[in-house]
Amino acid sequence: MFYSFMRVIARLVVYIINGKPRFEHTERLPKGNYILVGPHRTWFDPIYYALAGSPKKFSFMAKIELFKNPILRWVLDHANAFPVDRKNPGPSAIKTPVRLLKNSDLSLIMFPSGTRHSKELKGGVAVIAKLSKVPIVPTVYQGPLTFKQLFTRQKITISFGESFTVDPKMKLNDEGFKLIETKMQEGFDQLDKEIDPNFHYVDPKAKKQA
Repeated sequence: MFYSFMRVIARLVVYIINGKPRFEHTERLPKGNYILVGPHRTWFDPIYYALAGSPKKFSFMAKIELFKNPILRWVLDHANAFPVDRKNPGPSAIKTPVRLLKNSDLSLIMFPSGTRHSKELKGGVAVIAKLSKVPIVPTVYQGPLTFKQLFTRQKITISFGESFTVDPKMKLNDEGFKLIETKMQEGFDQLDKEIDPNFHYVDPKAKKQA
């Protein structure tokens, strides 16, 4: 109930601030649970991913530091988020999302790079997809990259790629991880090109430091 309520509030707020976003290729979303993966370009892109995937509900990974605040922890818990220690991830970083994907009606939004300022794809997506036996859906966000830029009403587009699965027999060694990472990156690149052939992501933090 809380998740549905917050989704309505989030949709209202972002529509007022930036207008109606464009959601492309929603027909590609699988019927059951899946892992929605995308490059983490801004702190609010998970909100847009969740709105674009509606009426499906999602769980989220969130850094453990956010759960130290009791009020924020309550909100995150009721928004289907679960804590992950990025510096020392334990077994729960894999077990929790696998359990949710297998035993609930929640799909998972996950950013393979882990943070907004990293381009390195991590192997967690492949492990979770293999153990939970759900498809991976590449997704991209194009639009404003800072909260201030949202008010310029620059168009926001979320696009979904073709889903793919991890072969249960695949060995998740360096070669296996590389194969999955390549599929995800190719999906991101293709979607970005379809939306805007001239698109090039520039990290606002890196741009500010330059």
